[in-house]
Parts: sequence; structure tokens; C-alpha cells
Amino acid sequence: MELFTMAFWSSLIVIVGIDLFLAGDNAVVIALAARKLPNHQRGKAIVLGAAGAVILRAIATILVVYLLMIPGLHFIGGLLLVWIAYRLLVPEEKSSKEVKAQTSLWGAVRTIVIADALMGLDNVLAVAGAAQNDPLLVIIGLLISIPLLMGGSAVILKLMDRFSWLIYVGAGILAMTAARMLFAEPLVKDWLGNWSVWLEWPVVAFVIAAVLGLGWMSQKRISRQHDQNQAV
Repeated sequence: MELFTMAFWSSLIVIVGIDLFLAGDNAVVIALAARKLPNHQRGKAIVLGAAGAVILRAIATILVVYLLMIPGLHFIGGLLLVWIAYRLLVPEEKSSKEVKAQTSLWGAVRTIVIADALMGLDNVLAVAGAAQNDPLLVIIGLLISIPLLMGGSAVILKLMDRFSWLIYVGAGILAMTAARMLFAEPLVKDWLGNWSVWLEWPVVAFVIAAVLGLGWMSQKRISRQHDQNQAV
């Protein structure tokens, strides 16, 4: 991808958006891991833990970018990301609450890095897919996202709790990235030929609508079940 073209900037905006929308769990992990530290050590734990997590995630994302160049894996990654986008709308009772608070600085840093690595598959796959096989996009996106993540992830988490429609925006971004990954697969391009140009955006729109629609219906079903259980 050539530098500073419209495609470059649009992909960069998507990558930063993905990092921000998936930052909520990271904010929870950092808060839980550092909550038992003395006040003067909490800032260090947050900075060092977040820095270690970002470096590890950058390495993992660039590795996935190269793995996605293997024929067939781009398509499989796209299908997996469709599922991740759907699960973003219907979250499970989550492991973030099981993160153990630490009483030492390096213990908290280690917990933040390990927990982020275990929870970061969705972010790594989504960013790798949005980067369209360009490691430079991953690096620039992370450099932009790091200060935003460290300073604003807790704010983003509160905003998403308050304005639930923001979760749909994040899921829509992931669904769009997933659908475009399907058409970035060389095997799909060869199979569809010239039809791939005409089919890509209608399919992208369909995948976004399907993910958001199914996610909304699942949320309503779970809400009804919860209300019924409360009434019993």
C-alpha cells in the first residue's frame, strides 16, 4: 500500500478505531491488576504494563500480517473475525474480573502483560486484517493508539457503558474489516474474477447488517431470559 493515499489513511483510521473500541477490556485489566499497589507505584505499573503489552501485541500483529499472506488463511481469518464481531455484541461473563490484583510493581506489570496477551486475539486479528498486508500501517496505528489507549481507555469504557450504541459502531467496524478480509483472499479473487469488484461492497454491507441484526436479537433474547429469571 502506497504511503499517504486515500486507501492508506482509511485503513489507518480503521486500525485506530479498532484499537480504541477494543480497549475496554485492557482498561479493566490494568485497573484490576494495579488496584492493590501503593499510589506512587500505580502510575509506573500502568505505564510499564501497557508498554509491555503494546510491544508484545505489535510483534504478534506483524507476525499475523505475514501469516495472512499464506493462501487460505485470509479467508479463515475473515470468518473468525465475523464471529468476534458478533461476540462483541453478546459478551460472555468475562475473565477480566478474574484478574488477580498484585501487591508488587513487577507482579502487576507481569499480570497486565500476560492478561492482555491472552485477551488480545480479537485485536491482533482485526488490526492485521485492516492493515491489508502492510506492517508499516500496524506500527503507525499502534504509535497513534498507544497514548490514546493509556490515557483514554477507561473513558472509552465508561462511554460504551453509558452509550450502548457505541458497541454497535465497534462491531460494525470489525464486521466491515472481516468482510473485506474475505475479498482480500487471493483464492477468492481468482475464483470470482471480475465479479469480486462488484460483489465486495454488497457483501460487506450484508455482513455488517447480519452481524448487527443477529447481535441485537441475541441481546434481546438474553434480556428476556434475564427478566424471566428475575421474575421467578
